[in-house]
Amino acid sequence: MELVIRDAEVVDGSGGPSYRADVAIDRGRIAAIVKEGAQAGCQRPTGRRVLDAEGLALSPGFVDMHAHSDLALLRDPDHSAKAAQGVTLEVLGQDGLSYAPVDDRTLAEVRRAITGWNGDGSDVDLDWRTVGEYLDRLDGAHGGRGIAVNAAYLVPQGTVRMYAMGWEDRPATEPELDRMRRLVAEGLEQGAVGMSSGLTYTPGMYAPDAELTELCRVVARYGGYYCPHHRSYGAGALRAYQEMVALTREAGCPLHLAHATMNFGVNRGRAPELLALLDEALDAGADISLDTYPYTPGCTTLVALLPGWASEGGPEAILARLRDDTAAERIRRHLEETGSDGCHGVPVEWHTVEISGVADPALTEHVGRRVDDWPAARRLLIDDRLGTTILQHVGHEENVRAIMRHRVHTGGSDGILQGLKPHPRAYGTFPHYLGRYVRELGVLSLEECVAHLTSRPAARLRLPDRGLVREHYIADLVLFDPATVAAGSTYASPRTLPTGIPHVLVDGRFVIDDGHRTDVLAGRTIRRTPTP
Repeated sequence: MELVIRDAEVVDGSGGPSYRADVAIDRGRIAAIVKEGAQAGCQRPTGRRVLDAEGLALSPGFVDMHAHSDLALLRDPDHSAKAAQGVTLEVLGQDGLSYAPVDDRTLAEVRRAITGWNGDGSDVDLDWRTVGEYLDRLDGAHGGRGIAVNAAYLVPQGTVRMYAMGWEDRPATEPELDRMRRLVAEGLEQGAVGMSSGLTYTPGMYAPDAELTELCRVVARYGGYYCPHHRSYGAGALRAYQEMVALTREAGCPLHLAHATMNFGVNRGRAPELLALLDEALDAGADISLDTYPYTPGCTTLVALLPGWASEGGPEAILARLRDDTAAERIRRHLEETGSDGCHGVPVEWHTVEISGVADPALTEHVGRRVDDWPAARRLLIDDRLGTTILQHVGHEENVRAIMRHRVHTGGSDGILQGLKPHPRAYGTFPHYLGRYVRELGVLSLEECVAHLTSRPAARLRLPDRGLVREHYIADLVLFDPATVAAGSTYASPRTLPTGIPHVLVDGRFVIDDGHRTDVLAGRTIRRTPTP
């Protein structure tokens, strides 16, 4: 064998009890598992390398169901932000906005729209236009060597709408809807695993339910799933969840709820109401899953808080409105008095808004500060040309804990890697689950938590040979110390790497070895084989 992992405590991803075993790896797959009780009766496997795993847990690699590494995987071959956490697969194309499918106009506009998530892309050769070309670019990244971890992709509905009809706030015409159907179908045919939406982001939020239902019918026909950032996580959150459940059931499409939580003061302690809603739908036969990150603050862009009408026409139109005193006053009223749809229908509380990153280095002094008021926010939006990223301190710990216990829960970092002071979830989500919520708080058992982070997302992605420690499965594996694993990232030092994860394998090759990043680029795209 190429590798034998000796005397590991195998937490196999099924949720069942762990067991002690030798695990042999050969040609990128798990070739043999010899449990401790069976070792006396047979020859223990041998290998060119034997790794003593005494005191370590061996689990499947973690699946980040909500990642924003769309350009990071191309610009940074190291990508330790995820590899060091034990993440072996990321799902990209989130929140309805990403870089394929596009034409030249749409690409320029989407680059501006999500500069705060991924940078402006000026350091990446954005030479693709289709989903298939983007996936090919990932596979051929870094001189053809590949990427740090595996990646799957969701067709972004907001980008598709932008491509088909620009930034107009109106229902699509039938020819425009046909074009969107074709774009979604082409993306799925080229390997996307489903479709995402950002329904508090423009232009995706302009789509009525009937339009979304039609696109979900296409997704369902190709065996994909729908992953919406729905219309509200604040006022009207339960209604927004119900809307997505009803819409996908009508379309016959599986539903995966993005960063599913209940935020802002109006939702303190209301997670049980959400879970009851989901249980009722699941018991009635709905196909639903969800992901969360184990932190209370959210992270987005400052411009995302603006009302949807203020964003019609795209980034330059937004800036023009911000510069106009009359329009800016109307924006302020929606933000501070009415409750903007971009801020989930809740009047903004500026003291909860912390600047985490800026596009213009000359504005670095603002990073780490709270926003004082609307005039300060307005100036920053104009000066930074909408590139500012923020943390919103609006979550509730009791909701976070309740939702992570649910039977269809999976893990997703929602990790935005841009900015001088990003959210610590980008570097810490998975070890934080294991260290804080398993070892310290006992919210989940180790076996339960690993299942949430491995086999459950693999099942949602319909991956037949990932997500479990099983013979013949692909050897995407993590070795961690249950007694010491912890997130190193904090709000003060968000880019600190985790502790207690000495080894990570992608496709049977060490990307983290003895706690250090190797030069291995074993990641490739995971493409859904369409079945229309």
